[in-house]
Amino acid sequence: MKNFSEVTTIHLSDYYGMEGLKPLYFCAFLIIYITIVAENIVLIGVVYCEKILHEPMYFLLCNLAVNGLYGGTALLPAVLSTLLSHSYEISLPFCQTQIYAVHTYAMTEFTILAAMSYDRYVAICYPLLYHTVMSQRVVKLIVFTWLYPMLAFIIVLIFTLRLRFCERTIEKVYCMNYSLVKLACTDTSVVNIVGLLSVVLYILPQLFMIFYSYAHILRICVLSFSKSKLKALRTCTPHLLAIANYSIGCLLEIAQSRFNIKHLPYQSKLFLSVYFLIFPPLLNPAIYGLSIQVVRDRLFRLFSRKSRQVTNNVAKRAAGTMHSKCVLHGAVRTDGNT
Repeated sequence: MKNFSEVTTIHLSDYYGMEGLKPLYFCAFLIIYITIVAENIVLIGVVYCEKILHEPMYFLLCNLAVNGLYGGTALLPAVLSTLLSHSYEISLPFCQTQIYAVHTYAMTEFTILAAMSYDRYVAICYPLLYHTVMSQRVVKLIVFTWLYPMLAFIIVLIFTLRLRFCERTIEKVYCMNYSLVKLACTDTSVVNIVGLLSVVLYILPQLFMIFYSYAHILRICVLSFSKSKLKALRTCTPHLLAIANYSIGCLLEIAQSRFNIKHLPYQSKLFLSVYFLIFPPLLNPAIYGLSIQVVRDRLFRLFSRKSRQVTNNVAKRAAGTMHSKCVLHGAVRTDGNT
């Protein structure tokens, strides 16, 4: 019982692989975090400022961007802070908080993607009813995509919080629930069963919604070869890319958590470990910004307008400077003639 109370900090051993190149890793993670924040804020700003984008699809896209900010913030500030320390230790409560943030980000991401697949299903299969149906349901969908993960994962976390630990080393750069449970001295059979059940309950409804939506979308597109249906199908491309990107990240995380990958180089293990927390928030704004013509056009117009304003301001300042010099030169010549 004495050992149980002694574990108040968690040691993240994977940081030792960065020892020789710590400044380089710090700069890389800092640039990635700044890029994630900038990309997602710009995307949210474009949807907010452009009234033509005030539609259910883009409201859901904004929530995907907000969740990207949430996921990036759950990982990268902690990584940057730990890199500046020498012990690579974090407190147990902070580790448990990070577990909650990371897992709820993952669940929310998948839930939003499922809601977006439903949006595409209604838009393509029932185009005449789309605005009527989605305008009534989009707020409920958005509330559900956030409340469901935030409340559902508390059940799993409660079981983890009741554990006592006699080991303190996690071979990662951040905390995950499964990694922390393995450090427990007490019996974890109930926690493992709850964890497995939660994976099924948290993933199956979203998978069902995605497969159901796209099965009907493909059926409609196969039965109807009209240009409008094919054009509508193209609007699903960025969504499918986002699903594929996130699914790859989840599979990589499961693979490196469940299998022995100690034979892999450190950089490969780090890449597998952080993919699902970095690349979806990093790539989703680029995927949607480049794939959806409306968003792409608005982004181009926004930056063109900003660049013109900067150019005009520079030109005005230059003209003002030249005018001041001419006036000063004329005054000097007048004084000389006098």
